[in-house]
Amino acid sequence: MANRRYSCIGLFNPKSPDNVGAVMRAAGCYGVNSVFYTGKRYARAQEFATDTKMVHQDIPLIGIEDLQSIIPLGCTPVAVELVEGAKPLTEYTHPDRAIYIFGPEDGSLGKEVLAWCEEVIYIPTNGCMNLAATVNVVLYDRLAKGLNTKSGPLFGKSFQS
Repeated sequence: MANRRYSCIGLFNPKSPDNVGAVMRAAGCYGVNSVFYTGKRYARAQEFATDTKMVHQDIPLIGIEDLQSIIPLGCTPVAVELVEGAKPLTEYTHPDRAIYIFGPEDGSLGKEVLAWCEEVIYIPTNGCMNLAATVNVVLYDRLAKGLNTKSGPLFGKSFQS
């Protein structure tokens, strides 16, 4: 049976090339298939200062106009945002196929983005987290909970003894 899992990241108007580089590194660590971004702020910076593993050579980083227009077939759009009605990550069951949408470092996802996301989650913390840290936490949570999904573990064997 083919692995039904697929995950990608959508960054809404990211500001910092350091954060985007760190997101790319996280994408490589957690088996993300692709990373998309909108806006012009990041496009001005071409260096991947924190992508020391050169993940951008293996995982596409694609600038686009509209994140909604590139949702892969069968993927659930999941907004990661601290808003009323969002589900805490600690209680969340990840879909097998997802595109996780993250807002900018200096702002939030707008209502127009939240309207087309099928699910909205947040990380219960005291205060806001850095963009790259948020991506890492969400992707780690997806990996950690992977044994509880229909498709089974993402990386083959369980590390349990």
